[in-house]
Amino acid sequence: MVTNLSPLTILETSLYVTDLEAARLFYSEILNLEYHSGLSGRHHFFRCGSGMLLLFQPDVSSRSTEIPAHGGVGPGHVAFQIEESALKRWGEHLISHGVAVEHEHTWPNGARSLYFRDPAGNSLELATPSLWARL
Repeated sequence: MVTNLSPLTILETSLYVTDLEAARLFYSEILNLEYHSGLSGRHHFFRCGSGMLLLFQPDVSSRSTEIPAHGGVGPGHVAFQIEESALKRWGEHLISHGVAVEHEHTWPNGARSLYFRDPAGNSLELATPSLWARL
C-alpha cells in the first residue's frame, strides 16, 4: 500500500455567482483573466497562471448530473498572486473601474494584500508572493 500520496497543486477552485454575465465581464475585463469556456446559464471558466477559476450558477451546480452536485452559501474567497511592485497599480486599477478596495493589509512576514468584492459579493484578494512563503 502506498502511504506517501500527496496532491501536486490546486488545479482549480470554484466560486458561485448569481449573475454569470456580470461575473464574466468582471473577471475578463477588470481582472484580465483569460476566458476559457462557458455554458450559458451554468458556468464560466477562466485560466489563471497554471490553474483554473470556475464560476458556477449555484442553482444549477447544486443539482446532480454526471458531475457530483456542489455549491456554497454566502461569499466565497480566493486570493490571486501579484507582483509586489504591482500592488499600488492594482489598487488604482480597481478604483478606476468602480471597484471599492475594502481593505489593505500588511502581514507579519511583510506580505501585502488588497481585498475587494466581485459582483456576486465574493471576497477577492490580491496578494504579494511572500504571503505563503516557506521560511
